Amino acid sequence: MTASTDPGTGGSSPTDDLVVRLRAAGCVFAEDEAMLLVEAAAGESSVLARLVAAREAGDPLEQLVGWAEFCGRRVAVGPRVFVPRVRTELLAERALALITDGDVVVELCCGVAAVAAVLQAGGRVGELYAADVDPEAVGYARRNVVEPGVVLVGDLFDPLPGGLRGRIDLLVANAPYVPTEAIALMPREARDHEPLVALDGGVDGVDVHRRIITEAPGWLRAGGSLLIETGRDQSVITAGEMRAAGLRVEVMVDDERDATVVVGTLADRL
Repeated sequence: MTASTDPGTGGSSPTDDLVVRLRAAGCVFAEDEAMLLVEAAAGESSVLARLVAAREAGDPLEQLVGWAEFCGRRVAVGPRVFVPRVRTELLAERALALITDGDVVVELCCGVAAVAAVLQAGGRVGELYAADVDPEAVGYARRNVVEPGVVLVGDLFDPLPGGLRGRIDLLVANAPYVPTEAIALMPREARDHEPLVALDGGVDGVDVHRRIITEAPGWLRAGGSLLIETGRDQSVITAGEMRAAGLRVEVMVDDERDATVVVGTLADRL
């Protein structure tokens, strides 16, 4: 997208002025961001002024406009929630490739449930559950996942119905995997505007992964799979924990999106 100029006067348009301000604030894609902020303001000049000022101050664009693009879809987001990343599209794509008609699918640490929404839209899910410990994120997740999908508040497996034990075909999680000491090195948009619980993976980044992996075999059906997004440095640990839990492991890497997903499959029970 490019900004427009009023041909009648030769002067700059309001959008041009916004582009200048956003570029000065360090926004690399200032033209696109200006158009999106104008769209979000819906003709209300006071709203636009507030949005632009917040963006100049460093608020994430997605939280300001109320949505993030994920796998070609708009998913609802808002202030103080984790914004889905492009790298997480690998997790969704791999999960889509594994789903068969009628599968029972669960997303843990779902945030706004961007992955669950994409899987549901694929039309092959039989039962869908998503859960997150952050009530604010769950509020947006319930806008992104439609009925009969169910979104629950709670820590990992705790809120899931007991009847799912041994029945889950596909368990996906974008659990936090940033080592605690590395939080301070993250971009300001993340460390200042997203909840710490969605970022902090503990000393080595895989504390939450360990908890998920330890319980996962009891929830998966025979032949079911656990997919966890992880960091390149953490993938060896995540994969090792899965092997120790008796899962058959595959590590998938997408260099272009800086994405890594570890897939663990539960062997068929005798």
